[in-house]
Amino acid sequence: MDWGTDLWDQYDHIDKHTQSGLDLVERYIKFVKERTEIEQSYAKQLRSLSKKYAKRGSKEEQDCKFSNHASLQEILNELNDYAGQRELIAENMITGICVELTKYLQDLKQERKTHLSDAKKAQQNLESSFKQLESTKKRFAKEWAEADKATQQAEKTESDLNATRLDVEKAKQHAHSRTHTAEECRNDYAAQLQKYNKEQNFFYYTEIPQIFNMMQDMDERRIRKLAEGYGQFSEIEKKVQPIISRCLEGISAAGVKINEKQDSLLFIEQHKSGFERPGDVEFEDYSQGIKPATSDSSLNPPKVRAKLWPFSKKNKITHAEKLMPPAAEDFSHFPPEQQKKRLQAKIDDITKELQKAQDQSDALEKMKGVYEQNPQMGDPSSLEPQITETSQNIGRLRGDLTKYETWLSEAVGGEEAANTINNNTQHGVVAANPTQNIYTEFEDEFDDIESPIGQCTALYTFEGHSEGTVSITEGELLSIMEEDKGDGWMRVLRSSGEEGYIPSSYVKLGP
Repeated sequence: MDWGTDLWDQYDHIDKHTQSGLDLVERYIKFVKERTEIEQSYAKQLRSLSKKYAKRGSKEEQDCKFSNHASLQEILNELNDYAGQRELIAENMITGICVELTKYLQDLKQERKTHLSDAKKAQQNLESSFKQLESTKKRFAKEWAEADKATQQAEKTESDLNATRLDVEKAKQHAHSRTHTAEECRNDYAAQLQKYNKEQNFFYYTEIPQIFNMMQDMDERRIRKLAEGYGQFSEIEKKVQPIISRCLEGISAAGVKINEKQDSLLFIEQHKSGFERPGDVEFEDYSQGIKPATSDSSLNPPKVRAKLWPFSKKNKITHAEKLMPPAAEDFSHFPPEQQKKRLQAKIDDITKELQKAQDQSDALEKMKGVYEQNPQMGDPSSLEPQITETSQNIGRLRGDLTKYETWLSEAVGGEEAANTINNNTQHGVVAANPTQNIYTEFEDEFDDIESPIGQCTALYTFEGHSEGTVSITEGELLSIMEEDKGDGWMRVLRSSGEEGYIPSSYVKLGP
C-alpha cells in the first residue's frame, strides 16, 4: 500500500499531514533547546554553589586539615566536575540534535514545497485541458444545431411551391456548409476528448501517484530522522553517565574518608598549650591579723589566674590589650607548644624560599657561563645585578633560618633542638650545601624549567578542539603540569610533547 495508489484523491490531507510532521520536528527542536537551557542553568547554579561554599583564606585552609572539612571540599570539587558534565550534555544536545535537525528540517521544507508545486502544476494542466474539451464540445453542439436548422430550412424551401430554383440551391448549399462545419467540430471534439482522457489517465495513474509516493518517502525519512533524534536525547546523557557516576562515587568516598578520631587528635595538636594545670590555692588566714611573710599565694597573686588559657575572652578588646606590644617575632606570645609549631613552620617556609633562591642563583650562574662562552648570545655583565640581588636574598634567608633555628632550640631544649635542627638540615640540604647542582638539564632558550608534579592515566578519550586544550586517548599516561584550581580543568603534558588543558574528571591520578 502506498499513498499514490490508495490516497490518489487525498491531496489536501497529504498536504496537512506532511505539514504536521514538519511542525513536530520543529517542536522537538524547541523542546531540546529548552532542555539544554535548563541544563546550562543547572550547571551554572551548581558551579556558583560550589564556589560559594569553597574554603578561602588562611584560617579556612587550616580547617581543611581536618578530614570532615577536607571531605566537604572534595564534595564541592566533585560537584563542580558534575556541573561540567551537565554542560557537556547541553553542548552535545545542541550540536548533535538541534543543529542537525534544523538543517534537515530546512531541506524537508524545500522538498515538500517542490512536490506540492509539481502536484498543483499537474492539476492545473489537466484543468486547462478539460476547459479546452468543454470549449470544443460546446462549439460542436452549437455547430450541429446550426447545421440541423439549415438542413430543415433547406427542406422547407424545397417543399415551398413559391420558392425559386435558385432559392432552393442556395438553401441546400448553406445546409451543406453548416453540416460540413459541424462535422469538423465533431472531429475536433473527438480528438480533444481522446487527448483529455489520455492526459487524465496519465495524471491519475502515473503523475500524481509518483508525486504522492515521493512525499510518502520524504515523510518516512522524516520519521526515521526524528526517531534517531529521540534516541540521541537519551544516548548523549548515557555517554557521560560513567563520569557522572565517578563524581557521585567520589562524593560517597569523601564521606567514607572522614576520621573523627584523627580530627580530634589533630585539633589537640593544633591548640595544645603545654602549660601545667594550676595547683590548689592555699588558704590565707587573715583572722590572725598577721599576713605570713613568705607564702606561696603571696608570690602568686590570684590575678595571675586570669591568664588561664581555656577561659580567656577574645570577643572583646580592652583598652589595656590595645596598649600591649605587637606580636613577638619569635612567637613567644603563644603557648609553648604552639610557639614550637609556628617556629618549625616558619623554618620550613624559609627553607623552601632558600631552595628556590638557590635554584635561581644556579640558573643565573649557568646562564652567565653560557654567555661567557658564547658572547653573541648575550652580555654576561647584564646578569650581575640579578646575581647580586639573588646572593643578597640568599644571605638574608640564611640569616633568618639561623635566627629561627636558634629560637626553636631555646623553645624545645638542647637535645630535642639538636634533633630538630639535624632533621631540618637533612631535609633542607640547600642551606648546608648550596653548591649542589639541582639541574639535570638546561635549555638554550633559558626558559624556566617546569617539572611535572605527578602522573595520571586517561579514563576516556577527549577531543581538544578549543584553544588551550589538548586531545587525549583512553589509557594514555600523562604528566600533570598544573593541578585543578577548582574550575574542573588541569594542565597535562603528553609523551609526544603536546601540552594543554583537559577535564579533570577524564583522568585518574597515578600511572
